[in-house]
This record gives sequence, structure tokens and C-alpha cells, in this order.
Amino acid sequence: MNWDIVKGQWKQFTGKAKERWGKLTDDDLKTVAGKKDQLVGKLQERYGYEKDRAEKEIDDFCGKCGNLS
Repeated sequence: MNWDIVKGQWKQFTGKAKERWGKLTDDDLKTVAGKKDQLVGKLQERYGYEKDRAEKEIDDFCGKCGNLS
């Protein structure tokens, strides 16, 4: 899934993101607000991931999201 699509459907994505990354808070997801680099940073902060791993996690997750609507 293209990140532009995720950004455009951020509210729908946040529910799925919370299921996948339970350590992310509502405030974290509001701060991210559809910005991939911000989500990478939050995954690094909450899970201790390296940047490459956080980006891979996001890319893998987005590929499995399919249609968010």
C-alpha cells in the first residue's frame, strides 16, 4: 500500500496500527498524524527498534492492510 493512501485514510489506519503496535498511545498516533517519519520515530521510542527495522515493520504492515475502508 502506498503511504499516500495511508496518510489520506489516517483515521482508519490508526485502529489497525493500535492493534499491531499496542504500545502506541492515542496521543502518539495523533502526533504522527499520517507522517511516516513520525511513526518510525514512535516505533523506535516505544519498541527500541533501529530505524531500518521500524521502516520495514511499517512497510510490511502497510502491505497487509489492503483496503482500509
